[in-house]
Amino acid sequence: MTSFGTTAGFSGIFSNFLFRRCFKVKHDALKTYASLATLPFLSTVVTYKLLVIDPLYSENISKENCVFRSSLIGIVCGVFYPSSLAFTKNGRLATKYHTVPLPPKGRVLLHWMRLCHTQMKLMVIPLVFQTVFGILNGLYHYAIFEGTLEKTIHEE
Repeated sequence: MTSFGTTAGFSGIFSNFLFRRCFKVKHDALKTYASLATLPFLSTVVTYKLLVIDPLYSENISKENCVFRSSLIGIVCGVFYPSSLAFTKNGRLATKYHTVPLPPKGRVLLHWMRLCHTQMKLMVIPLVFQTVFGILNGLYHYAIFEGTLEKTIHEE
């Protein structure tokens, strides 16, 4: 579970690195890297516990559902959340310190997305990694759960 959160933290660091380069931001590096490493880690660990571990121990989840939930958590908490967080944080810093041209009024997101088009394509790497790692993590936790369930049945 913590390894899954750690990969989400590394995905946050990777997305922050990409978007800082895209927006040419040189200020507040520690603040953005710290928040983009810890927030995805914590959100992934808490969400995984609530949506996968707790239903496993209450025996309310099948193997397929466990794998699906685990991969979905990897995609949402490990890729989309850190990417959107890095995009908005670094975009605001770029606007604050005037490192990129100011967007036309009312089209801020479209302007930022045009600037970072190639960096957004690079986020496919963590997307594939988090999806595969989520599937493997879900299978692993389900196998552990089945093993402990068989031991408790044999002891009774």
